[in-house]
Amino acid sequence: MASVFSKILSGEIPCHKVAETNDYLAFLDIQPLAPGHTLVIPKKEVDYIFDMDDESLMGLHLFSKYVAQAIKKVVPCTKIGVSVIGLEVPHAHIHLIPIDRVTDMDFGKSRRSWSEEELSEMAKRIAEALV
Repeated sequence: MASVFSKILSGEIPCHKVAETNDYLAFLDIQPLAPGHTLVIPKKEVDYIFDMDDESLMGLHLFSKYVAQAIKKVVPCTKIGVSVIGLEVPHAHIHLIPIDRVTDMDFGKSRRSWSEEELSEMAKRIAEALV
């Protein structure tokens, strides 16, 4: 079940890494709904998030919490919204999106493309806030 995320994990496709452990990876969405929109994935390929074993699912959520706290330090927002849709890429993942209102998480709205420099700088700032 190779996906674009599998290619990111293998290094075939670059990403703007925010955080990484032996089991999970967090990186910026290249067409974010908001600055700091981050994707958190398990390194083990699982299509549907609720097919993950309990320990891995709990670990993914705890890792997401750690990353969300760093995003909140860097991006001015009311909260970090959490979304699991699972239709666009066949690899379990969590969206962490800085929000001020519910409509900020509308995946149907147009997204702004960010330059490599902007993404790189944001990833660096979030990674530094993890400490």
